Amino acid sequence: MFGKNTKVDIELNRDVEQLIKSGGKEKILPIVQAGEPVLRQQTAAYDGQLSKHTLVKLIDTMRTTMLEAPGVGLAATQIGLGLALAVVEDHVRDDEDDPREIAEFPFHVIINPKYTPVGEKTASFYEGCLSFDGYQAVRRRWLDVDAEWDDEDGKHHKERLHGWPARIFQHETDHLSGELYIDKAEIRSLATNENLEDFWAEDPVPTEAAEELGFEL
Repeated sequence: MFGKNTKVDIELNRDVEQLIKSGGKEKILPIVQAGEPVLRQQTAAYDGQLSKHTLVKLIDTMRTTMLEAPGVGLAATQIGLGLALAVVEDHVRDDEDDPREIAEFPFHVIINPKYTPVGEKTASFYEGCLSFDGYQAVRRRWLDVDAEWDDEDGKHHKERLHGWPARIFQHETDHLSGELYIDKAEIRSLATNENLEDFWAEDPVPTEAAEELGFEL
């Protein structure tokens, strides 16, 4: 368990406390947008650099910021912090026929996450990012992954994820290695959120649109 034999980084802990404080009573932090160097940096593995008290407050602030955005995941880099930590959470929608295979993904703190593809099946759907605000594009992702992470208590977890939860986990884990979803998206599919809703909302897997836009799924 991290924290037992590690030393708190006093300077970093102080900086994180200031970051948390900047969110005010609402506990909402500004989300870093594409172009900020922190989004392109490999994060440092978390091994207990923060006090337990500060870590708990950071997680609470990140969750509040994520839900307010609103989003289903938020990586530490998206609030300007270069630590391998993210929060994720999503819930089942009313639409049972959603082809993205949305499933319940309760709130998780994922620290030092990594994933390994299972099989060769992939799925392509429109995807967005709180750090590339206002746009979405089609991104191919592994359909199934074996996910590993530590929680806020230092306990290690392994779980096979499928469909939408697998996509969320991949998206947030990629953030921590300096990757944005747009890096490997089908650029010709890029659309504003408004245009996506107006023109493509009924075709989240844009098979017919693909031929018109000139990309393969």
